[in-house]
Amino acid sequence: MRHYVFLADGFEDIEALSVVDVLRRAGVDVKTVSINEDLQVTSSHGVTMLADMLFADVQPTQGYLILPGGMPGTTNLGNHSGLCALLQAHHAKALPLAAICAAPRVLGGLGILQGKKAVCYPGCEGGLNGALVQTDSVVKDGHVITGKGPGVSLAFALAIAATLVGDEKAQVIGKAMIFL
Repeated sequence: MRHYVFLADGFEDIEALSVVDVLRRAGVDVKTVSINEDLQVTSSHGVTMLADMLFADVQPTQGYLILPGGMPGTTNLGNHSGLCALLQAHHAKALPLAAICAAPRVLGGLGILQGKKAVCYPGCEGGLNGALVQTDSVVKDGHVITGKGPGVSLAFALAIAATLVGDEKAQVIGKAMIFL
């Protein structure tokens, strides 16, 4: 099963790449997806990278759709109509979604967080529309995982990994990374 991390210009580096790193260490098929017209995407800190694929090449999956935060990356993700439609369709089937930092606002704007426990970067709570805002670093509620921001990127990534490969293997990965 394939999982996707969506990248827009202005994405938060550590939030995107921590997820990719941890999931690949876990043996999970995860691809980075540029929502730009080409594979090149520049982070909020000026790091330019090549995504694995373009949005147009995304195939239907039952796997995670993952949104890193960062500005203006979050705004760019939220303005991409194709991505928003994909997120809504995924949610309608209760398929896994994850967003960190400011990116839970994208899910909130689509009504996906209505009645769900969620977190985001401090100050972005107003965009969580109907969410039950929590104080934890990472929150899982049903098929949605949210994280607060850059400092909890590894915890966020390991929470996603745990749902895919089990808690024990996720803990082994965390320990090997000197995290747990």
